[in-house]
Order: sequence, then structure tokens, then C-alpha cells
Amino acid sequence: MIAPSLVERIFSASTIERWNDHPRPIQFTEMAKQAHKMIIAYVIARTEEDRGRPVDREALLEGGIFELLHRIVLTDIKPPVFHRMMAEQGERVNLWVLDQLEGDLSGLAGNFFGRFRRYLLDPDGWRREKALLKGAHYMATQWEFDLVYDLSRPLSGIEKTREEIESQINEHRDLAAVEEMLLQRGLAGRNRGVYEFVDLVGQLRFQKRWAQTPRIPQTSVLEHLLFVAILFHLVALEIDASPRRRVGGFLGGLFHDLPEVLTRDIISPVKNSIEGLDELVKKYERQAMEERIYPLLPLHWQEELRFFTEDEFENKIRFASGEERRGLSFDELEHLSRREGSLPLDGKILKSCDKLAAYIEASFSIRTGITSPALRQGMANTDEAGTHRNLTVGNFSFSTLFDAFRIGAG
Repeated sequence: MIAPSLVERIFSASTIERWNDHPRPIQFTEMAKQAHKMIIAYVIARTEEDRGRPVDREALLEGGIFELLHRIVLTDIKPPVFHRMMAEQGERVNLWVLDQLEGDLSGLAGNFFGRFRRYLLDPDGWRREKALLKGAHYMATQWEFDLVYDLSRPLSGIEKTREEIESQINEHRDLAAVEEMLLQRGLAGRNRGVYEFVDLVGQLRFQKRWAQTPRIPQTSVLEHLLFVAILFHLVALEIDASPRRRVGGFLGGLFHDLPEVLTRDIISPVKNSIEGLDELVKKYERQAMEERIYPLLPLHWQEELRFFTEDEFENKIRFASGEERRGLSFDELEHLSRREGSLPLDGKILKSCDKLAAYIEASFSIRTGITSPALRQGMANTDEAGTHRNLTVGNFSFSTLFDAFRIGAG
């Protein structure tokens, strides 16, 4: 069972500010940092796979969720103190984190809490995935620091912070993608390759959702991507989806709004009010991706990203041969996903997670006391026909979570 308190705790990462003791050009949040980190982890993992070093993608992605939960609980501890505590009293800290989260996590299907416990307490478990995530963590930190640094030059200790970040990144130069991105970072334009891709993804922090109305927290497109991906993973556990479906859906959530780095977040009422506008936007998104995003990436990565960003809410599967099948039922998707080398996408579940995320974004703000007619109308319109609220897959119904975040519920 997915506890509403767990969903709200995850969403609360969008209220956790980073670098709040430094001058910042924008508000940095923990959710945006973790979202950026997971996309960088994808880049690192793909590069490792290209070099003949297989990566357990599900372990990597779930490890990212574990680390986000861990950081949410320890949010009030500044990074230097946090790292020292973990070095000196790591097991005691982790046991305390587990105690704080057990109520939210113990009811999840698939022994999620048991794996979370092992992830934190077993120093030999997930060793490779932890190394990749750590490399991605410091690359995302450096991206943030590059924006903070110019404003913070007069501050005492800023050079020490810069040196510490560089030292931490240098410890992960054995990862091919980290070494490659560090070399590309100082170049210009498309010569920066995958680092330019990572930089563009980071800019999704600047694009606010529901930008036409006041809202708390004023979440970004980048934060929304990770929130949808995690919601999908929790649902996939509840319906006992195959590992490949869990991976495909998480990555689908992580990339489904990627084209908005080029087009901005065009709200549904605008797209739906002008006949043909939605199709025109989609056409422009595909053209812009072809011109600006795909050329930054290796050719064989491009097809995977197309799979996740085009017709992203359709049930479909891609096989190692390049063949795709679409319009599948959930049972067909489950059966075909067991084929070696397949990449499934539960588009219908993903769309309901996307709508649920938008519903929660509006509900959270209204319950906090920041509301407007546009926000209430947007919440009402999120699932006006009940298509997503009423979606039931296996023994899981989305209505439980929609109802939990309905204004006036509880």
C-alpha cells in the first residue's frame, strides 16, 4: 500500500532549499538536485554500458530513490556536517533514518523497506551503483555551484568549498562519463557533447510549472520529472510489474517532459483551447529535439530518448532489434517485457502518475493557504472525466491517492 504520507514526504523535497547560506541566482531545491543527479546517473550508466561494463539499471534507479529519502530526513544538516557524521557515526545515523521512515515504507509492496534497509546498512551491497550515484551527485553539485560561485566570490570560505567539490569529483574520474564531461565542461556549444545535454537538462530548474498563478512550492519542470518517476515506481511495485517495466516507466517519467527545455511548459488549457495547437507544439518539440538535443548524444542513445519523449503516454515496447509494438494491454506489456533486451513503457500508468503529480502540486499549495481561482480550476480540470482517478491496474487503484489529496479530505 502506498501511504499518502509517503507521497507527501517525497513531494516535500521541493520545499527543501539548498545553498541557502549563499547568494543564489535562483532557488535551489533538493528535489531538483536529485532529479538532475538521476539524469546524470543515466548518462554515466549508459557510458559504462557502452564500454562493456553492464549496470543494474533498476538497482541504480531505486538507489537514487533511497538516497533522496535519506536526504529528506536529514535535511537540516549542512553538507560538511552531514559528511562528517556519516564518516564517524554512519550506522547510527542510518538506523535513526530507518526508524523515521519505517511507518511510511513498511507497507509498500515488493519488500521496498527491506531493500532500503540493506542499502543503508550493508557496506558491500549496491557498491557499483553507489559509486555511479556518487559521481552523479557531485557533478550535479558542481553544476549548482558554478551558478552560486560568481555571486559568492566575496564570501569567506567560498574557495575552500570550490576546492572540496573539485576534489570530490576528481575521486570519480575513473568513471568514463565523469572524465568526459569534465573535459567538455570548458568547451563551447555542441563541442560539449553530453555535458551540454546535462547543462540543458539543468535549465529545466528555471522553468516553473503553473507559472501563471501563485503557488507553494513553486515547483519546476525538473522537479516534476523525478516526482512522476518515483510515483510510477511505487505503483509498479504495487502491481508486481516486471523489473524491465519498472525501469522503463521510471525512465519514461524522468524524461517525459524533456522537450520543454526547448519549448517551455505550455499549460493544458492553452493547448486545448486552440484546435490543432497541441499537435503543432508536439511537432515543434520533435523538430527542436532533432536539432538541439539528439546531436549532443551518441546515435544509439538517441533512439532510446525518442522512445521516452515521443508518444510518451502510450503503452508500448521496444525490442533490441529496433522493432516497436504499440497499443498494448497491461497483460501484453507484462508478457512481452520478459523478453531479453526489451524496453517497455507503461504510458497509461505514467500519464495517470503525471496527472496525480499535478493534482498534488495544486492540492499542496491550496492546503498551505496559497490559492487562486486558476489553481482551483486547474486542480478540478486535472482529471475532470475521472479517467485517471478511476484507473485500476491489478490490485491498485489511483482513486486512493487522488482522494487522499482532495481538498477537504481527512
